[in-house]
Amino acid sequence: MRTMVIIKANKDSEAGVLPSVEILEAMGRYNQQLADAGVMLAGEGLTASSNGKRLVFSSSGTKVIDGPFAETKELIAGFWILQTRTLDEAVEWVKRGPFAGVEGSNYEGEVTIEIRPVAEIEDFGGEMTPELREQEERLREQVASRQ
Repeated sequence: MRTMVIIKANKDSEAGVLPSVEILEAMGRYNQQLADAGVMLAGEGLTASSNGKRLVFSSSGTKVIDGPFAETKELIAGFWILQTRTLDEAVEWVKRGPFAGVEGSNYEGEVTIEIRPVAEIEDFGGEMTPELREQEERLREQVASRQ
């Protein structure tokens, strides 16, 4: 099971406040544990929404909105893609991270993390025709070959 671990933005991340050396070191150690266990497929931090754009699609056209975006609680500051056997296993891995409230953490304040399963081809049922399945598999192979 692949899961996306979403680190929610907060006031500091949206203000462009960079993590301290201690936090970066702690996160590096945690990422190494994930990689050594073969759980981490990808993981990155994101810059503040002031550096981004939001696209809104409707029948009247596409609107491009420059950041920053007001609702911090809806924004993402970073993510991991984890490969675990179950959602509960992903939860256990995330609990080990160097976040606020975890022993030895350098984070202050509150950190909110959301974990969601990545939809797999099988999750689309009969709507995923054999032709669409083949197209998806070709696309995944193409992307994997470029990494």
